[in-house]
Amino acid sequence: MQARHYKTLSNMYKKSNAKPNQSDVAQILDLEFEARRAFINSDVTREEDRPTKVFEAYPCFKDIQNVMGELCRIVGGSNRKFIEEMKGRWAEFCSKVQFYGVWKKILKPPLPLDVHGVEFTIALFDALPSLFPSPTTPPKRLGNASEALLHILKPGEDAMLYLQKRPLSSPVLLFDGTSTIVAVGNVPVSTLPLEEFWEGMLVLMAYYYTLHLTYPKCVATLLSVIQTEVICDTIHNQDATSTYKRAIAEWKSFFGK
Repeated sequence: MQARHYKTLSNMYKKSNAKPNQSDVAQILDLEFEARRAFINSDVTREEDRPTKVFEAYPCFKDIQNVMGELCRIVGGSNRKFIEEMKGRWAEFCSKVQFYGVWKKILKPPLPLDVHGVEFTIALFDALPSLFPSPTTPPKRLGNASEALLHILKPGEDAMLYLQKRPLSSPVLLFDGTSTIVAVGNVPVSTLPLEEFWEGMLVLMAYYYTLHLTYPKCVATLLSVIQTEVICDTIHNQDATSTYKRAIAEWKSFFGK
């Protein structure tokens, strides 16, 4: 049965310009979820090679809708409103960050009010690694830790050349002012329209979960906070670092939780 489902899914993507019906793809992904996760989560493939292997086996995961659906299966289970609820938590988290960032003296008022806006999203990505800092500094060639998440392309800058030189193989967003390239390693896999740019962090997290990837050390604390506060996926106490525990304690203390 598993082989039959996999073959059906593969046939849907045989042509390079294939655009299968999303509900059909989702149904097949639902049916073979357990076997697929066992394959992706196994230690047979090195983590650096895992994205390539997964995309070869499941080209459907180059589609953001399918990746978000997989995040829902992994964390939300049968809750079909999980993605909608997660986006609501993300908007609330972003609103709170404005006050928290000012208190931490990392953000300066006045701040953009629209948490869905481009200006606010860029400021957010820039500030988050400092608000929830990791003890490990980013690679020198990367520069700021926020570059592990988002790179703003300069006019005339070649996205592919940037990806080839990038010292991390983790998921990243490349923004040129109008559209966003979603890349994993040095491979562009999808794009985000301008109106969905504010959801970029959630897309990155969906790829971390779908491809079973380890957080880069320079933003591990931040992504762990988003994991627990926005995705609502708990971290077992024995796996929680002291840096994460301190960061989440300060966050909750500020809001009186």
